[in-house]
Amino acid sequence: MNREKIAQCKQEAEQHLTGELLPFWLERCKDDKNGGFTTHFDKDGNDSGEDEKSLIAQSRCVYTFSSAHRAGYGNGQCLEFAQHGMDFLLNKMWDKEFGGFHWLLDRKGKVKIDQKILYGHCFAIYSLCEYTLASNDPVGLEYAEKVFDLIQKYAADTLYGGYFEMFERDWQLKGPGAAGGDRKTLDAHMHLMEAYTNLYECSRKPIHRRKLQEDIDILINRMLHPQYRTGIPQFYPDWKVAPQIKFDIVWGWDRFTQEGQKASAEDNTSYGHNVEFAWLLTHALHIMNEDLANYKPLLKTLYDHAVQYGIDQEYGGVYVEGSHAGEVYDREKEFWQQAELMIGMLEACITFGSAAYWPVYENVHRFVFDKMIHHQVGEWWPLLTRQGEPIWTHMSHSWKINYHSVRAMVQSIKRLEKLLEHQA
Repeated sequence: MNREKIAQCKQEAEQHLTGELLPFWLERCKDDKNGGFTTHFDKDGNDSGEDEKSLIAQSRCVYTFSSAHRAGYGNGQCLEFAQHGMDFLLNKMWDKEFGGFHWLLDRKGKVKIDQKILYGHCFAIYSLCEYTLASNDPVGLEYAEKVFDLIQKYAADTLYGGYFEMFERDWQLKGPGAAGGDRKTLDAHMHLMEAYTNLYECSRKPIHRRKLQEDIDILINRMLHPQYRTGIPQFYPDWKVAPQIKFDIVWGWDRFTQEGQKASAEDNTSYGHNVEFAWLLTHALHIMNEDLANYKPLLKTLYDHAVQYGIDQEYGGVYVEGSHAGEVYDREKEFWQQAELMIGMLEACITFGSAAYWPVYENVHRFVFDKMIHHQVGEWWPLLTRQGEPIWTHMSHSWKINYHSVRAMVQSIKRLEKLLEHQA
């Protein structure tokens, strides 16, 4: 690693962010007629016509534009878009009778699925607080605190700890199995950590800090493999490991088998989630002003597992997932794992030094810029073969939006700047 290489990667990221990614979204996603954002685009960047506006996509757009403005991009346009998205969230998606946000609306704002899903409410808190941090408008924090209170009232498991995740409109817990009422997931609890981090940064209230630390403790002590310290995807309420199944609502557009359960369902871990958890945990500890020292062995284990088993040394990029012990199960290349590895490997360079992690960052960076980005259009392909050929070709739908791609550039640039400072 040297200044020239770091500067080159930073320049490439800045050019992509300001010349391709943000223009892609700013030119086509704002729905001036119905409010909110259009979020479904085909391989050429054209509106593919799906009649839906999901909580996950709308909230992630608010986060993306707020975070881009907060980082100094967009000349005010990103904040304008964030405000536009906030209007739709609060006026169309908020349930005025039972509280919380509906899961799915049509384009005009009519409710299609009224259920309350914890995963979506994690991103609601995350985006609402990011909006307040970017704009100083207190309405974001106001509604984030309302969501936080609803989660504590209805979703918190006061017997075993952690949170239930799938609810009817009135916050009654859904049934077992594919309905999801008897499952707790690493995914939701990790995103709750990032949401509570933003909430505490925004409010500085002791209750928000306490619940953030509680969630971190659950993730570390309950949701990581006892031997390998890698993430386990799904659990029953009492923390027994559960087979990883597809849920009826949340992960309906997914990569599972027709039977709705993955092969090796009780022994798989995601390289992307492990590294994402590591860098988000580091950020949370920074916001709480906690000493990183006690957490360094775990962070290094999470990073090193991905480096040892998840990186494709032949074709570049990071694989989807494998066993806790190291066997790779899925060698395809999905967009979001690449995004999280970029941020995580740079964070690892800052925390532990560059020798082991900079070459991995360069590997994934090169794969993203040479294979993952559809440069003629400006966004990322969602799923590639191991060699880098597109399998899925849409540029966006409810589950593949701007959150990972834009965040990867904004956060990578910040860390590349920090590495340049260290080289000075």
